Amino acid sequence: MTKIFNFCAGPAMLPEAVMHKAQNEFCNWQGMGISVMEVSHRSPEYIDMAQQAEQDLRDLMEIPDNYKVLFCHGGGRGQFAAVPLNLLDDKLDADYLLTGQWSKSAVVEAKKHARIAETNIMTETADGKISVQACADWQVNAGAAYVHYCPNETIEGIELFDIPETGVVPLVADMSSTILSRPVDVSKFGLIYAGAQKNIGPSGLSIVIVRDDLIGKARQAIPSILDYKVQADADSMYNTPPTYAWYLAGLVFKWLKEQGGLAEVEKKNIAKAALLYNFIDNSSFYANYVDKSVRSRMNIPFTLENDSLNETFLKESKAAGLLTLKGHKLVGGMRASIYNAMPIEGVQALVDFMSAFEKKYA
Repeated sequence: MTKIFNFCAGPAMLPEAVMHKAQNEFCNWQGMGISVMEVSHRSPEYIDMAQQAEQDLRDLMEIPDNYKVLFCHGGGRGQFAAVPLNLLDDKLDADYLLTGQWSKSAVVEAKKHARIAETNIMTETADGKISVQACADWQVNAGAAYVHYCPNETIEGIELFDIPETGVVPLVADMSSTILSRPVDVSKFGLIYAGAQKNIGPSGLSIVIVRDDLIGKARQAIPSILDYKVQADADSMYNTPPTYAWYLAGLVFKWLKEQGGLAEVEKKNIAKAALLYNFIDNSSFYANYVDKSVRSRMNIPFTLENDSLNETFLKESKAAGLLTLKGHKLVGGMRASIYNAMPIEGVQALVDFMSAFEKKYA
């Protein structure tokens, strides 16, 4: 059978070792004779697992003690609403930096609750590539309740590696598609959130890392399920959490530790991205439209010189075991998402296919 590599932007592939372990434990978790999906979240066995998962995440990201880690429902879009409802306090204003479709989507939800200043920091280089203003040039409203941005835009393939300085204004980051791909100084953020379905685990779960002083300021009308204080006080178990997703996330955290931690994971991600970008840059048949300074390591969009070959490319790549390479409908073309779980062998298989396809159709 052809080896399958899944380049989906999300839900994304999980580490093969994690999937095998989950498979082996599926019907008999910890010798209990039942699945972890059937275990009460109030049971000592499940609570031990949940606490270990949190500790492993804290170890991986070096999360300071004055931050809470919450395992929540609702994915990233749930947090689009939770962030303003929790952080606005008695203020009306929040700043949102726009770098792509996901930061724009966050604005749509936030506008229901706050007066939003939208700052478009996307630019275009002389050769027509998409770029982003230098971090030092970003303007921040000192009276804002917080500043929100998305360090990695999955649709456009843009990743920001510099962290903006916002002074006393809390910095909020939607890290759904870049979390755990490289080390990050958590202390520079007031709040980090991430949907799980890219680098953490299956969809439906979201992780929130929030500084203690930002908890307890939620608006009175906030649904309790979105209130960070309610969740923190209940150890993320105010109601039944997404138990299986939490369990799988815990397995992924252990797998990341086995890889050597985030510094080693980053080295692998740099190598994978360089392999694909270098091939694209040295080809006249394929092109990437993002400036090198902000190219994503996680999501690599590319176009074919001849758009009429798109469907042929997708059909033949699927037959070769390379799945879900179609670009987002808003930008077209192709997109290879190469999150932590994608081995470099998968990227090499893609490059080999692209090379053969070019020779066949150029």
